[in-house]
Amino acid sequence: MSSFNKVILMGNLTRDPELRFTNTGMAICNIGLAVNRKYPDQNGQMKEEVNFIDVTIFGKRGEAFAKFHTKGKPAFIEGRLKYDTWEDKNGGGKRSKLSVVGENWEFVGGAGGGGTRGGGASGEPMGASPEGEFSQAGPAADDTPF
Repeated sequence: MSSFNKVILMGNLTRDPELRFTNTGMAICNIGLAVNRKYPDQNGQMKEEVNFIDVTIFGKRGEAFAKFHTKGKPAFIEGRLKYDTWEDKNGGGKRSKLSVVGENWEFVGGAGGGGTRGGGASGEPMGASPEGEFSQAGPAADDTPF
C-alpha cells in the first residue's frame, strides 16, 4: 500500500518570516501560520477554532517567501507533514513535534497577490517569468534537503 503526505493550508502569518542560512548557503525560512475554522456548536452559536502551525520553507522558495511576506499577511502553503522527535535537554524525556515543510506557496489577498505561485528556482515567483509570461516551472530538486 502506498502512502500520501500532502497538506494545503491558508491562513495569516503570526510573525515575520525568520530567514537564516546553513553553512552551505541553503536558505531556511521559518514561519508561523494561524488557520481558523468556524463552525456552529450544539446550540447553533458560531464558534471559532484557531490552529497555530509551524512551517519551514527551504531554498529559493524560502528566500522569496521571506521577501514578500510579513506578519499578519495571508498566505497559501502546499507541503507535507514532518514529525520530529528528540530527547529533552533538561531530562524531560522524549519530545515530539508535528510541523509542515512548505514545498510551494501562493500569494493571496490584496494588491500584488494575483495568485502568482511562489518560489521558482530563479527566486522569481513560480509560474511567472521576469517578463510576466507564465511558465511550467516545477519544484527544484535541490530546494528541500529532506
